[in-house]
Amino acid sequence: HKNHGKVLLNYKKAKGMLEKIISMTEEEAYCVDLMKQNLAAVGLLRSAHQMLLEDHLNSCFRGAMETGSEKKKQEMVDEILTVTRLSNK
Repeated sequence: HKNHGKVLLNYKKAKGMLEKIISMTEEEAYCVDLMKQNLAAVGLLRSAHQMLLEDHLNSCFRGAMETGSEKKKQEMVDEILTVTRLSNK
């Protein structure tokens, strides 16, 4: 998966941001400052999600579609639909 390193970096950045957000919340920081940090962390996670999806479609999904197994193809389609539904909540 070509984006593995970038995904991991985004997770580590998001983790650091969450630790900062927790600290800011404990210190009763200004609401708008907290919201900005929160949105930045969410952005990192969304970006990681998109990279994961791209990698999955270009590797696992593509491989399944190239097999002769209709069952495997349907399982992959169902997985993508499940993830898409979850991401739209």
